[in-house]
Amino acid sequence: MTLNELKQLFMRDLERLGAEVSAYAGESLLWHVRGDIANSGGNLCLHLCGNLRHYVGHVLGGSDYRRDREHEFAARDIPLETLKQEIAATQREVGQTLDKLEEEQLSAVYPEKVLGYEMSTGYFLIHLYGHLNYHLGQINYHRRLTAG
Repeated sequence: MTLNELKQLFMRDLERLGAEVSAYAGESLLWHVRGDIANSGGNLCLHLCGNLRHYVGHVLGGSDYRRDREHEFAARDIPLETLKQEIAATQREVGQTLDKLEEEQLSAVYPEKVLGYEMSTGYFLIHLYGHLNYHLGQINYHRRLTAG
């Protein structure tokens, strides 16, 4: 896998994230939780953006982004337009960072010990892509559950 292919996948699925949050029948439904569904679509969107902006934009790209993971799950009723702006900022940071990386950096050790063990940057980027898709699927399911 090349950096260009990784960038294409991240950009494609961040576009899908924007489409998913925009497809909710009403903005209030983005924040709907009940029963065992503890994470709303809005919170998962914030979580994905915070995760990628930190691990890709900040750690690999040197952006000044400072993550507030607690806020990602505690926030409520943030307007859709604000979420879309956060997704756009995430796309910019991820894209710019992946454009600056060299292919050799994929085999280098990722600068932070995140999952309790050392791993290559390429491995961790693939992990982050899987994480994006896992929660993107949850948002899709949450949206459909709240629609009917």
